[in-house]
Amino acid sequence: MTDTAIQPARGVYIDGAWRPPHSGKTLPVVSPPTGQVFAEIAAGDGRDINDAVMAARAAFDKGPWGRMTATERGRLLTKLGRRIEERAEELAQVEARDTGKPMRLARGDIAALARYFEYYGGAADKLHGETIPFMEGYFVTTIWEPLGVTGHIIPWNYPAQMVGRTLAPALAAGNATVCKPAEDACLVPLMIGELAAEVGFPAGVINVVPGLGHEAGAALSGHPDIDFISFTGSPEVGVLVQQAAAGGHIGCTLELGGKSPQVVFADADMKAAIDSVVGAIIQNAGQTCSAGSRALIQASIWDEFVAAVKARFEKLRAGTPEMDLDLGPVISAEQKRRVEGFIARAEGEGVPLIARGRVAEGAPAEGFYVAPAAYGPVPRDRELACDEVFGPVLSMMPFEDEEDAIALANATPFGLVAGVWSGDGNRALRVARRIRAGQLYINGYGAGGGIELPFGGMKKSGHGREKGFEALYEMAALKTLVFKHG
Repeated sequence: MTDTAIQPARGVYIDGAWRPPHSGKTLPVVSPPTGQVFAEIAAGDGRDINDAVMAARAAFDKGPWGRMTATERGRLLTKLGRRIEERAEELAQVEARDTGKPMRLARGDIAALARYFEYYGGAADKLHGETIPFMEGYFVTTIWEPLGVTGHIIPWNYPAQMVGRTLAPALAAGNATVCKPAEDACLVPLMIGELAAEVGFPAGVINVVPGLGHEAGAALSGHPDIDFISFTGSPEVGVLVQQAAAGGHIGCTLELGGKSPQVVFADADMKAAIDSVVGAIIQNAGQTCSAGSRALIQASIWDEFVAAVKARFEKLRAGTPEMDLDLGPVISAEQKRRVEGFIARAEGEGVPLIARGRVAEGAPAEGFYVAPAAYGPVPRDRELACDEVFGPVLSMMPFEDEEDAIALANATPFGLVAGVWSGDGNRALRVARRIRAGQLYINGYGAGGGIELPFGGMKKSGHGREKGFEALYEMAALKTLVFKHG
């Protein structure tokens, strides 16, 4: 993965072919482990987005895609999943260089990408309607139909996974798609359209337009011929996307930020809880919307638990993808400054530092590394307790009893994921049901869980559901057919 010559931009991928962007401009791609430019991408804008939407519309309305059966679509999705598996190591290398994450995580992301297409390939012909008893002389049934053209704005933290997570269910439901990947990391998404063409997807079904958010992203979310928009990113941009969707009278799914708690009671499996608390904040250098960024620990075990976390954090190391250590760098110099700003303000406010890891020897000094840090007890009104850091920074806070734990878990504007750790199953279930989050774990924790599990938030974490069979319902419209037969 040594950075040498800069890889030139291939352009925008529209209607089954690469073409230069209308702007004629490119954007640099910076390697997070080294801080060096190693590639360029096309700077797509509204004109390219319009071309992509028109290509998708033609593919849906006039092309073979709109006439395919669900079974035929499913077979293509499954073929794409297999092609991704065949190219898995190549794709993982690209993903690791693009994002900076350790190789084992990059390989896991590509395996998940393949699994998304496999899962939705199998689900495509299982989106069934139902019959409804009605008045005498009538036969009533419902059917699910594709929305038409769906737009997908995906983030930089899991570009490979996210292109599968959003495009695969849209394609399974029969939609044609336009994807605007994040400019900071989008090389794998740019490869997917071409791989799809290789296995038989018709031209125009998958279009990928890289570019800046305020140019290409805004053009996509506000395009008058888009039938649905899927967005994953910040709550601030999510507001703009939802406003654009409202202007077009279309639906949207928003997967936004999080400040997800792990609630650990005194009777929990201590080792398992510690493993989870540490792992859930350093995964992808903390750049996960559902990162377990708050550890809420019952006061009676606070000292013991904190001591164990301290010992673990002091051993953590950040390094290059090839080092395959505990975590990699954050995505950019800007993100490094943002995360370090949270750390500086916490220390300036006197929030106690529990422990910090370190950047490994041999990691390039120009890379965007942030040593993981754990703080606590964090006062409940400080930004470190309430705001999303999106970096490897853990906030630890004690609680007294069940009611206090629930109040503390719900004391942020977010509601994405939560975990509850207790040997008392009744209590664990009571607490889990009262925490306002879209996905709850008991005696475990996952950053969104498996492909099969519906995922999405409450409150400021967004709305709508991705993953699992539920995502198909987001990407389709229910039509009621009423047949009067006398």
